[in-house]
Amino acid sequence: MTTEDNRRERSRVSLVATLLNEYGSLPQWLRGLRNQTRLPDECIIVDGGSTDGTLELLQAADLPFPTTILVRPGVNISAGRNAAIRKASGDIIAVTDAGTEARPDWLARLVEPLESCPAVDIAAGFFEAEAGTFWEQTLAATTLPDAAEVDPDRFLPSSRSVAFRRAWIEYGFGYPEWLDYCEDVVLDLQLRRAGARQVFVPEARVRFAPRRGPVAFSRQYFRYARGDGKAGLFARRHAIRYVTYSGLLAVLARRRPHEIAVAGVLGAIYITPNVRRYRRWNGAASPGIGCWLGVVGMIGFQRLIGDVAKMIGYPVGLVWRARRDRSLKLWKTTWVNRLDSGDLPRF
Repeated sequence: MTTEDNRRERSRVSLVATLLNEYGSLPQWLRGLRNQTRLPDECIIVDGGSTDGTLELLQAADLPFPTTILVRPGVNISAGRNAAIRKASGDIIAVTDAGTEARPDWLARLVEPLESCPAVDIAAGFFEAEAGTFWEQTLAATTLPDAAEVDPDRFLPSSRSVAFRRAWIEYGFGYPEWLDYCEDVVLDLQLRRAGARQVFVPEARVRFAPRRGPVAFSRQYFRYARGDGKAGLFARRHAIRYVTYSGLLAVLARRRPHEIAVAGVLGAIYITPNVRRYRRWNGAASPGIGCWLGVVGMIGFQRLIGDVAKMIGYPVGLVWRARRDRSLKLWKTTWVNRLDSGDLPRF
């Protein structure tokens, strides 16, 4: 490597995030940012109107990089992220969420593909659970994949851990401000259709705590599914869920032992990947048949909660979409015309 290569100027990286009432989790989030082996050149944070002391704690934080705090009461996550990105000056935009804690090498690993390869437009980082209780450990196995399970060509990055070139935002892409949940999925799909080139960076990880109880978990999955319905996403996946549970209810209503036995076997197969995942992550700490029966029962219960919440949330989103169909058609037509015109960004 030449001296000129060693002196090569790094890209300017802007870190953006939104938060709302994160007082309890804010210290660990700030700790993760302070401990980065590569610090961002700037950080833009949008507070959506916190009332629990989050803003005061954030303002008192002594971060080792320039930080701008924007207070935007009432904005949703999409509008907050877009406001932060508009304020940012970096060539590379890195996005994360409050409520997480980044590994020390998170930002360095996340932006490395974008700096080393001009052909890469998006660096898709990863995430892992910070699970302490039995509920959290099983819920992590129920809802989160291993990096080894991810197909890099199909992976839609979460905005807990993602970076992309600012040029795409300047072209006009951004988080959909009409959508309160699943906003990052919509942006991912827009960028993919427009030809953005993505690389999966599983080493660029942040940690976060799963929902701490059934009520919080069901509310989360209700909102996710409602977001799917609002955005018109994953209709086939949701249809399969309705058909499956309709069949289960029919079997239970008929009360035929052999049919119930078959349904039980199919249910066991349904949760087997989650049980295996739990075993990979926690097997050494949970020996004994009694414990494994508890694991199977808890994972089955969590799958049921999540599926029911999705089946309730999805039609709520579809109703919302139908009521606002005209405005959404106008939004969709605008993007389809731009994408199909061939007038795409070239970087």
